[in-house]
Amino acid sequence: MSKTISILGATGSIGRQTLDVAEQLGLRVAALTAHMDVERLEAQVRKFRPRLAVLTDEAAARDLAVRLADMDTKVLGGPEALLEAAVCPEADTVVTAVVGMVGLRPTLAAIRERKRIALANKETLVCAGQLVMDAADTHGAEIVPVDSEHSAIFQCLQGCADRREIRRLILTCSGGPFYGMTYEEVGKMTKADALRHPNWTMGPKITVDCATLMNKGLEVIEAMRLYRLPLSQVDVVIHRQSIVHSLVEYQDGAVLAQLGTPDMRLPIRYAMTYPHRGVNPAEPLDLLTCPPLTFARPDRDTFPCLRLAEEAATEGGTACAILNGANEEAVGLFLADRIGFHDIARLVAKARSQVRVVQKPSLSDILAADAAARQGLYLLGHYDGVAARGQGVARVHGDAGSLGQLHRRRLRRPEGGGSRDGGPVHGAGVVVRRADARVDRLIAHPARRVLHADALRLRGEAVFPQPGQIGRAGLVQGRVREILKAHSKLLQLNFHQRAPGQALAVARDAQHAVRGREGAY
Repeated sequence: MSKTISILGATGSIGRQTLDVAEQLGLRVAALTAHMDVERLEAQVRKFRPRLAVLTDEAAARDLAVRLADMDTKVLGGPEALLEAAVCPEADTVVTAVVGMVGLRPTLAAIRERKRIALANKETLVCAGQLVMDAADTHGAEIVPVDSEHSAIFQCLQGCADRREIRRLILTCSGGPFYGMTYEEVGKMTKADALRHPNWTMGPKITVDCATLMNKGLEVIEAMRLYRLPLSQVDVVIHRQSIVHSLVEYQDGAVLAQLGTPDMRLPIRYAMTYPHRGVNPAEPLDLLTCPPLTFARPDRDTFPCLRLAEEAATEGGTACAILNGANEEAVGLFLADRIGFHDIARLVAKARSQVRVVQKPSLSDILAADAAARQGLYLLGHYDGVAARGQGVARVHGDAGSLGQLHRRRLRRPEGGGSRDGGPVHGAGVVVRRADARVDRLIAHPARRVLHADALRLRGEAVFPQPGQIGRAGLVQGRVREILKAHSKLLQLNFHQRAPGQALAVARDAQHAVRGREGAY
């Protein structure tokens, strides 16, 4: 049983419920981390008095340090500080409740320190499951899942000493808010519709993943890694009531299921107390009043993200990292009202087809594949179906299209016109953003780019840079305010035949011209 915990992602839904459980169980808290929610983290620190508090947004961390000047809690900022929280010596358990790939390196660091990992960050196993599980075996670290489905399977497997006894794992799925709709009906749904989950209260990203069924696809991959089983032994059924959290079917025909109310504090509590069970103050499941339990097949045609995840799982290597990175970017675009619901699956499929898969990858291979998928999808999001609600982003349906098509679909700002508010300026395949304008929060670094040279060709294979190309001179950096009339020059080039370096040179010429006129603005 855990005695002292560190929580990575303390201000999110799982993190807040973990603190509820910690208070019930009388656990000490050694470290708390968040991204940039200063007020909530301050309140948590004052209540639980951890030794360390981390905000990955450095400006927010500086603010928190000022607010907590009267306390002994050490405050750190930046993504690297997550590593210190993960290896905090006082903690015997690390709850990884952050969303996305940011949780991978801290999880590996905690494993090397032989911590118990209460795993709620599914991307860790999705992207680097083999590395994580091998590291856990090497260092003797314990991984206890927190996701309700994997916790259910974990509980149903207690007493199973031989994986050969398992016929299949059956993950249950609520079906999300759009269950039963046709493909056409789903395509009309908005962000607000997608965020209305019928049974669970979660953060926006995972809620959208539930609506697309990508969340269940990621859980399929996670189950394969966690329990070391092939895709053929992991199945999904729709269970609208979220009472049966998952099942294990054994070779002799017996099916074990874990049931409970849809309350994430139950699996969190088990991860803290395993292998023991204590008295839970929450209201127990009442079989006499719970609704009838139903099961159905998932609709992979209406919700293709589940199929995309299964295909990535079959391919293996870095395919799952590409899938996950692309999905995170696509969901971010959807939450920013830049793409429609169906565009999520379409763009993820594009990323999967364009980024090279590396088999038997190292950690650097995984991180590079993730970066390539994110960068490529972000660019494709601007060129291929993004309508940014008055921000001047061109909408081009179908494939990426040509520079001429983009130019003819006249953009919202006049030729050569600059954006005094720091918004993007578009022209013939070139997008310019001010280096100091925080208009792009979907990726980790500040928004400052004339698009990657390869993307200027708008060829599908060029939109997605391969992992080895990340970091080369493909981005034109600088404080660019206007394109001037660079797009007219760009249209004179045939980018389907000429090298992208020519486009890069033209963009650089435009940059130099702009720098000479910056004083006018």
